[in-house]
Amino acid sequence: MPGLQLAESAFYEKMQWRADALEVCASTIDGPVIVQILNPGMAATFKEYADFVFKPYILKQLEAVQRVDVVWDVYLEDSLKSTARERRGTGTRRRVTSSSRLPKNWKSFLRVSANKTELFLFLTKELQAFEIEGKEVHSAYGEFVLSSPPTEMMECSHEETDTRLLLHAYHASQCGFRKILITTVDRDVLVLAVSRVQDLSVDEMWIAFGTGKHFRYLPVHSIAEKLGPQRCRALPTFHSITGFDTVSFFSGRGKTTAWDAWNVFPQITDTFVMLASAPEAVSEQAMAVIERFVVLLYSRTSSQTAVNKGRQDLFSKGNRTLENIPPTQAALLQHTKCAVYQAGHIWGNALVLKLTLPSPSDWGWERDVNGWKPV
Repeated sequence: MPGLQLAESAFYEKMQWRADALEVCASTIDGPVIVQILNPGMAATFKEYADFVFKPYILKQLEAVQRVDVVWDVYLEDSLKSTARERRGTGTRRRVTSSSRLPKNWKSFLRVSANKTELFLFLTKELQAFEIEGKEVHSAYGEFVLSSPPTEMMECSHEETDTRLLLHAYHASQCGFRKILITTVDRDVLVLAVSRVQDLSVDEMWIAFGTGKHFRYLPVHSIAEKLGPQRCRALPTFHSITGFDTVSFFSGRGKTTAWDAWNVFPQITDTFVMLASAPEAVSEQAMAVIERFVVLLYSRTSSQTAVNKGRQDLFSKGNRTLENIPPTQAALLQHTKCAVYQAGHIWGNALVLKLTLPSPSDWGWERDVNGWKPV
């Protein structure tokens, strides 16, 4: 996220972080990301993929750490994520068994939720075969966690890898692991880690972020220290309300522009924090502050506090197009509800094992024959 890039740039420019310089004792891995990256190569069956591609990768990670957690998404039919997944395209259904031949098009295969469901469960069971003295492997799927060596571990009801990664990192910290690495390419995970690292008993938390020439190690603990605890708490609401995969973006206004607006209007920080704590509703007082923030997002010099007046001024006096003025007050309320559902009720409960979520219909969503869609 551009805002976080700005926040950590002072650290990153002055210090060259190298993989061999990291001294972490536990690694939490975004399983779906690794499967996307690890193409089958010469493997012919799913068993060969597990034995010659996936498990060697996990063994390599275990060389440097004592504990590895592999975390998977859960694909629910009645999910807000379904629409976002549909935009990525479709593929062909194929059963996953040890002897089943691998598909020729790996990326197309991974576009089908049922394929991934079976693949992730298959790989989770394969990891149980590891028996390495002094090493732990935990693989989470559904509500269960399979471990090698066998151990009692948490069961959770989270759907998203984002929150599951933090939950496993939290569990590792509770077990005495003080330096933790998370591997992902998802900026949502970075936002969530920075916002919650202060709740974990760790000395250092790192994110192995990106792939190829864009790969780098991000010091979550340093970023959080620079932002300060209050702004870290506010970060999920800022990220959600300015747009991500299930919440719409403001037309022509990206994360960097929004970050600049936050810097000139720090009064919204307390409102962001409150909305990140799973409120029962979005109050009129909170909406008044958000309206002022959105007006500033479109015009840094505007004196208007209400978006409807801001729209009128920018359209009639500023010669702006309809696409380049703030949304209406009614539209902004629904947008904010969607953002708070994600930031407050889902991300805000990242460290809670069993989630009890309100209905999306109370938070800016409506359901039709094709699933959930924003109001």
